[in-house]
Amino acid sequence: MACSATFFTIMFKKKHKKPWSRRKKIIVFSALSPLFILAIVVLAVFFVFIYCAKDLPRPDKFTERTLVQSTKIFDRTGETLLYEIYNEEKRENVPLSYVPDNLKKALISVEDARFYHHFGLDLRAIMRSFLADIKLRRPAYGASTISQQLIRSTFLTDEKTLTRKIREVILTLELERRYSKDQILEWYINQIPMGRNIYGVQAASKTYFKKPVQNLSLNECAFLAALVQSPVYLSPYGNHLDELIARKDYVLNRMVQENYIKPEAAEAAKKEETKFSEIQQAILAPHFVFFVQDYLVEKYGQDYLEKGGLKVYTSLDWDMQKTAEKIVTDEVKKNRWSNAYNASLVAIDPKTGEILAMVGSADWFGESYPEGCSPGVNCLFDPQVNVATYNIGRQPGSAFKPFVYATAFEKGYDDKYVVVDEPTNFGIYGGKPYVPQNYDGLFRGPVTLRQALSQSLNIPAVKVLMYLAGIKDSVETAKKMGITTLKDTSYYGPSITLGGGEVKLLDMVSAYSVFATEGLKYPASPILRIEDSDGKIIKNSDKNPKRILSSETCRLISDILSDNVSRAPMFGPNSQLYFPDYQVAVKTGTTTDYRDAWTIGYTPSIAVGVWAGNNDNTPIYKKSGSMIAAPMWHQFLENVLADRPKEFFTKP
Repeated sequence: MACSATFFTIMFKKKHKKPWSRRKKIIVFSALSPLFILAIVVLAVFFVFIYCAKDLPRPDKFTERTLVQSTKIFDRTGETLLYEIYNEEKRENVPLSYVPDNLKKALISVEDARFYHHFGLDLRAIMRSFLADIKLRRPAYGASTISQQLIRSTFLTDEKTLTRKIREVILTLELERRYSKDQILEWYINQIPMGRNIYGVQAASKTYFKKPVQNLSLNECAFLAALVQSPVYLSPYGNHLDELIARKDYVLNRMVQENYIKPEAAEAAKKEETKFSEIQQAILAPHFVFFVQDYLVEKYGQDYLEKGGLKVYTSLDWDMQKTAEKIVTDEVKKNRWSNAYNASLVAIDPKTGEILAMVGSADWFGESYPEGCSPGVNCLFDPQVNVATYNIGRQPGSAFKPFVYATAFEKGYDDKYVVVDEPTNFGIYGGKPYVPQNYDGLFRGPVTLRQALSQSLNIPAVKVLMYLAGIKDSVETAKKMGITTLKDTSYYGPSITLGGGEVKLLDMVSAYSVFATEGLKYPASPILRIEDSDGKIIKNSDKNPKRILSSETCRLISDILSDNVSRAPMFGPNSQLYFPDYQVAVKTGTTTDYRDAWTIGYTPSIAVGVWAGNNDNTPIYKKSGSMIAAPMWHQFLENVLADRPKEFFTKP
């Protein structure tokens, strides 16, 4: 019996010793593996933090930072500053005690509701943002605290990388450890961008409301807090005022939710009428400057322009620009009798394509509006629209004819070729017979192509288009010369030679420059060179021309358009198109409905174009381009030529 018990005990131990050992190993391994994994993770995070923390600036020396540098746009000499994009000097620091409680609470409500209750990172907001992003399957929400925003704007960049985020977290934690919440908030309200060239709440208050920040109302405080989200996009001077107002109302609602203000106060603030002050920033040649800025934004991005410290040397001749602005403003006042309230002027150096002057509309700053007229109110034009580059083209009238005649000359015809100026039905177009008339209603019988073009006769021009040059080839010629707004050639009929296609003034002047250079095309350019913040040239102007027309064709066009004797029967011997001491080629244009008046002309060294009319296409009082646009064109060119040696076109 004892033996049996001993045997049973031995057998039991043999049977269970191995399974029991395996079970202990499993239990031990199960207990250790999470700790082991956690240790690995902690060590990895530690080393990542050590790596990312190297060479970090010290928050205890907040002035040790690379200052944001603005982009400066100059004229061609580099001596006249036209505009500064995000001028860092537009800042005025104020102590936190000067800032109204409503503004502080408004900023905290929308930017960091738990600002006084976290240690620099808001874990609740991070988790909320993380869950929202998972739901949307894309990173849509941020959770940056005011402290993080301050660190990012002071020491770091906006690049979305893990390294940058870790560095931001490290510096934020150190900032919070060293400084009080109020000190951090004070730095923040003096640092945040609040619009173009505007940093900090004091500069913003004085810019938008013409008052110091301590005098702001609740409604105005909410407006400033609303701007922080996107200060350029939501600018009260831009095209998104409705969105800014909606954001302002959201700020007020958040202040109610955070128990900072009563609902009644929020509703009263929402109903308060807000008047923003006029733009106070100095800017010269504004239409040209914003044309350049659009180019820079497309090439380099808005963020780089605001911080990169570029120096942009443009092609603008400032003296020429001042002359152009004065002449356009003065002549537009005179043109009111003809119901033409606006005008635009462009001057180009045809030998380089450099834009020397650009007046997009009359009187950008509204100093001489007609009585009762202001931008967009009781006015036939908006002075801040650049008509010279506007994406909705205008019909050029007879100013298009030289492209048609040039096409015919390229095919072997010359200025002595004869067509008959007589009543002509060119067929059914647009559901009705196309029977054009000359401007004066007369018919001259047989005329040479020189007479037809110089006197701007319509019926011969259509015959040249239909029977000698061809619609398709004429449109292609215009496009090659620089007209960018024309569609497929099948879209056009015989009216194209009388200006039936839409164009831009800048394109027209650039295209006429091809005649001035005897067939070479230099693309219109507003830039001479661009330097980075270290003075290194990162872009030079493109001076590589392309031959578009033969020299002989261009010489013939220039000879005809400068032939005052040949055009005298229509325009008179002493018209605004004539310069007694200079040889100037010129063509006028007027649309059949009298909505657009043009004068475009050139010498071998300058091409100038003028458009006159109304932005809303209100017709002028049946006056030709030679009466509405030509006087300002003549005055401008007369001023320019006075300082230049006499030049003559090469005879064909």
